[in-house]
Amino acid sequence: MKFKLALTLFIILLFNNTIFSQNTYDFLRLDLSARAAALGGTFVSNTDDPNVIFYNPAGLKMLTGSPVSFSFLKYLLDINFASITYSTEFEKIGRVAAGIKYANYGSFPEADEFGNVTGEYGAGEAEFVLGYSNVIDNNFYYGANAKFIYSSIADRSSSAIALDLGLNYNVPAQEFSVGFAILNAGTQLSSYYNTKEKLPLDFVVGVSKKLTYLPLRVSLDFHRLNDEQTDIISHLRAFTLGAEFTLSKVFRLRLGYDNMKRQELKIGTLKYSASG
Repeated sequence: MKFKLALTLFIILLFNNTIFSQNTYDFLRLDLSARAAALGGTFVSNTDDPNVIFYNPAGLKMLTGSPVSFSFLKYLLDINFASITYSTEFEKIGRVAAGIKYANYGSFPEADEFGNVTGEYGAGEAEFVLGYSNVIDNNFYYGANAKFIYSSIADRSSSAIALDLGLNYNVPAQEFSVGFAILNAGTQLSSYYNTKEKLPLDFVVGVSKKLTYLPLRVSLDFHRLNDEQTDIISHLRAFTLGAEFTLSKVFRLRLGYDNMKRQELKIGTLKYSASG
């Protein structure tokens, strides 16, 4: 049992885009929206995409109608990721949204300590989100998410609850937006064993601006501002950049850059750590 759990945990960490964190539920950091991923995850100041529920619930208030978004990612081997979001406005109440993020890591051969295959088992994780957003004042919005998180490996499982809190200041006339969010503030309800693990808490601040004379919106986010660092410069190294060119009503070109991911994937500088 210990062998198969260790193997599965290794594979989950290997294919997670935040493999260097010591937190559990790091699939929460995955950019499953094609648009958000193309922009390098620079989405905390977004105001026109229902997937903003996973980045900053305050951005939900500026959506119109009742948009629905579905994303599916077929990864290596049998690993699949999917998400779905829905949002609608209630008069005199505010905007309410719901979202699901799901990860299936496929099937694995079950073996004993001698390497004898005895069967097969699976592993997966899911996040269920209920969001709410409303107006504080002119151009100033707030939002909050309540989240339930579940993870399973073979016959073991864990669960957690968490909150997301967000603010957004948006000036439509200037097509300018500033966002701030606290993501995954919560605790485990149950753990795989007796030791409870931390959730991937993330403080994010970002800004986006549509250029006046070009069909281009540029975005800049700073992530993991809550991480312990030795100096201010180190606090700012987890930044992402995004650029979205509107070439026509149906065609857009998106570019993204993730500085932290570039450093983590740099050959010769990988740093792995483990706790007992």
